[in-house]
Amino acid sequence: MLRVTQKRSLIGRPENQRQSVRALGLRRIGHTVDVVDNDSTRGLVMKVQHLVDVVVLAQ
Repeated sequence: MLRVTQKRSLIGRPENQRQSVRALGLRRIGHTVDVVDNDSTRGLVMKVQHLVDVVVLAQ
């Protein structure tokens, strides 16, 4: 599992980055979600790594 927290605003960001953050389940700055650790989720996180913080949770 990955714990993903949105740290920066989406204002002025390209649409593909907005969609990636939304696909991760994040809605606002400070919002935290736990997502499954797989290749597709890692890809979304890599696209918006400058907007989020990620912590790998023990399985």
